[in-house]
Amino acid sequence: MRSKMLTVAIAAGLGLTSVTAVSAQTSNKKVTVSAAELAQMQAEIAALEQKVQDLQSQSAAQTQAQQQTAQSVQATQAQVQATQVQVQQAEQQASAKLGDTLGGSGGVKWTFGGFLAAETAYRSRDTADDVATKFTAIPFQGGTSTAPINTGSGATTSYPVTNAKNDQFLYSARQSRLSVKAEGDINDSTHVTGYYETDFLGGAQTANMNESNSFNMRIRQLWTNIDWNAYGLHLLAGQAWSLLTLDSVGITPTKEVLPPTIDAQYAVGFTWARQAQLRIVKDWDKMWWLGVSVENPQTAGVGSLAGTGTKGYATTTATVQAGSLYDTLNTVSLNQIPDVIVKFAADPGWGHYELFGISRQFTTRVTPTTANGGPAGTSNQTAHGGGFGIGMVLPLVPKVLDFQLSGMSGKGIGRYGTAGLSDITYTTSGAPHPLKENMALGTLTWHATDAFDLYAAGGREQQDSYLTSGVNGLPLGYGAAVLGYNNSDCLVYGAPSDCTGQTRSVTEQTIGFWWKFYQGKFGRVQFGTQFSHASRQLFTDIHGNAPTASDNMFFTSFRYYPF
Repeated sequence: MRSKMLTVAIAAGLGLTSVTAVSAQTSNKKVTVSAAELAQMQAEIAALEQKVQDLQSQSAAQTQAQQQTAQSVQATQAQVQATQVQVQQAEQQASAKLGDTLGGSGGVKWTFGGFLAAETAYRSRDTADDVATKFTAIPFQGGTSTAPINTGSGATTSYPVTNAKNDQFLYSARQSRLSVKAEGDINDSTHVTGYYETDFLGGAQTANMNESNSFNMRIRQLWTNIDWNAYGLHLLAGQAWSLLTLDSVGITPTKEVLPPTIDAQYAVGFTWARQAQLRIVKDWDKMWWLGVSVENPQTAGVGSLAGTGTKGYATTTATVQAGSLYDTLNTVSLNQIPDVIVKFAADPGWGHYELFGISRQFTTRVTPTTANGGPAGTSNQTAHGGGFGIGMVLPLVPKVLDFQLSGMSGKGIGRYGTAGLSDITYTTSGAPHPLKENMALGTLTWHATDAFDLYAAGGREQQDSYLTSGVNGLPLGYGAAVLGYNNSDCLVYGAPSDCTGQTRSVTEQTIGFWWKFYQGKFGRVQFGTQFSHASRQLFTDIHGNAPTASDNMFFTSFRYYPF
């Protein structure tokens, strides 16, 4: 029967009206299908074909839907990935802007810093200083000092030095500090930074501790810095730490390594200055650095000549009375060109290393004696000074024990040392003579915990004497014993004379700690103490005396860092 139906179906497909079929079992038997039966079969075949087409259409639609679904899934995954990248960038920006309190046009980032300080200072010998020690003023028990009795006429009087027997205690909030930094990205590789930092250690002639304690806010730093990272170039203009100040990495502003002391004059042997300058720095892969800076000059200390030799001039001076925008009771030095500093730094992977040189020029205004031309022969005399120095920061035990060393040697460099020894004295003709000097400071810091640091430091600054012959062939100079200095009464309390030597060296040993007892979302609060033993030694006199005056100092500091 199946064979019959198949034959009929084929016949219907061929459009035949009748078919004669032979049975598979009875080969000679004929089967006749009517036209009605063929029509019915054709209808059934057409229905089956339509079902096939419908199934094929459904399959194609499902395939297209699957492809669309796959494309939609891929698009969704790409969108998720892009969103994740945006979230990460937003998180990084939020982290980078931690501490911002202001927005700013053009995407300027503002960061506030500083601390509020309540500090004490005790000194076993009263130097009449606030929290910044003037080390060359440590008093001897004997000798005399001068003080003005009429600031209008400039007259002075002499009196026995007695404060060597007095100790000193004071409270001070003046080292409190405020800073603000503005940062903007000109493009992906060019960045500009502005920085202002101030404290209250300025003191006008009216400033005192009698009642209102009205001390002056002063500039510590005020500069603009531009970084062209694509070229490895960095430009700084304004008042900043001198280029010769030790850095922790590279030659980068705000990366200076300062002694961890409470004393606002830092530590003896520390080489530094904060002054106006124009600095250009080049780096190679942030590993090798070369910087050149032209900085504001000043002759900070002038040691007077002594001896029996006759000078070949009537008057000479390296300073003049201060003028506009200065306190006229002060003086400013005669300077014709800026100080020039060149510095090389390296960050090879372990430690930071520096080598620098400085060039200085000094000027005096000299009026010769009448025999040599008198006032009509007045002229400027100049002399060159300078030196070289080194610095390093070594992580002896990473994040646990650090060692810093810095130092400098040269002529006329007293201004750049914490103790502030004299830059120059005068020659026989009245020209400036830069004094030879060396200075060094070493500091060891133990980070016992994240909250507790213990440090120890030792430093020294020392000058050489200067000896020449006067116009009459007799000795003239600075500090040398044969010049006739007499220090025999320096250690005799209340002796009015015979303590005339000049300072040869200052040394200091310091130990202290900082305890950050709160660190959290409200800032940081820390407490510190510092003990220092400082000694001031004079040049040896004609009797072989080289007396020393010592001062034991103890500081405490309570500081809150809100930013």
